[in-house]
Amino acid sequence: MYTAAILTMSDACYAGRREDGATPEVGKLLLSSGFEVRETGLLPDEKDLIVSELRSLAAKGYDLIVTTGGTGFSERDVTPEATLALGGRNVPGVAEAMRSNSAKFTPRAMLSRGICVIFGKSVIINLPGSPKACVENLSFVLEPLKHGIDALKGTVTECAR
Repeated sequence: MYTAAILTMSDACYAGRREDGATPEVGKLLLSSGFEVRETGLLPDEKDLIVSELRSLAAKGYDLIVTTGGTGFSERDVTPEATLALGGRNVPGVAEAMRSNSAKFTPRAMLSRGICVIFGKSVIINLPGSPKACVENLSFVLEPLKHGIDALKGTVTECAR
């Protein structure tokens, strides 16, 4: 069993003006894929708060930290910048795969600025805010990510086929 945390960034959800539909949907997908979601959170689109919470979650040793929201073009969409501010190792192929596969469903996929990094022993992946887009994007990369997590944890050492 893998461990996971989900962190949603949304000014509207944080203020109670909209319900967070992404976290439950992402949680269902993770559970059905062998992940135990041990923690969820909701923050406004504030870079410093996001950085602090991502550091805290990574310090707890979660295998996967999934963020939802804050990946668009809005001035307040700062999730990728907050994720990069951690100083982790970039995993560009994950974000590229999400955008490429998502583009088969919508041309707006190219507008997602989400990234994926390794920070400590955690993989952090940024998903869009839409529940539908979250599930689609994560489903494209979840199985290969398990192999990456295993390598990060040291439980698999041979990656050649």
